Amino acid sequence: MSIAKKRKEVNKKVDSNKIYSLKDASTLVKEVNTCKFDASVDLHIRLGVDPKKADQAIRGTVNLPHGTGKTKRVLVLCTPDKEAEAKSANADYVGLDEFIQKIEGGWTDVDVIIATPSVMPRIGRLGKVLGPRNLMPNPKTGTVTNDIANAVNEVKGGKIAFKVDKAGIIHASIGRVSFNPDKLTENSQEFINAIIKLKPSSAKGAYLRGISMASSMSPGIAIDTKAFAI
Repeated sequence: MSIAKKRKEVNKKVDSNKIYSLKDASTLVKEVNTCKFDASVDLHIRLGVDPKKADQAIRGTVNLPHGTGKTKRVLVLCTPDKEAEAKSANADYVGLDEFIQKIEGGWTDVDVIIATPSVMPRIGRLGKVLGPRNLMPNPKTGTVTNDIANAVNEVKGGKIAFKVDKAGIIHASIGRVSFNPDKLTENSQEFINAIIKLKPSSAKGAYLRGISMASSMSPGIAIDTKAFAI
């Protein structure tokens, strides 16, 4: 059966005119997956904010109770006295000068970069490479810290960072299609709660304007925003 035929079949299962509960969406997203691999399940949340205003440029972190199902590759940029701590926490890459050179050459084969405050002046010039890829360490996301072990453990345990894009939408992976519906529901609820807590006082009108859940290459499933207390 071709992918096109499979897509037509799953499209019939998702009613584009229906708003689903978070629990029902978490069940349905598994049924409409057409990938042969363990696809990511993502949430796309459209907010009633103006990202151009500093106080409405929503960004933050959240610890998903069941993780994302993906083992994240972590690079720790630090001085030699912190290397043992990073390695004991199972960071994938640890160092400073050699990785600064690699990144300047275009290497970004990691998911998260953590740095100690003391080395930030050294890596500031990497912003042109890391910034567009959302890899630049930032105190607001807990990736600039002296507590290297805790930061690495949190990332490996399911902590994710998020921020609103220019269109006012936040995108994030909250699990895999192999997760049972309850885990997808609980991860999604935790993620949405974190975003609700960051609602700026200056935002006008509806804050949660749309929530959609989808797996890789599957149709989006609209979720009822009224179910969440704001």
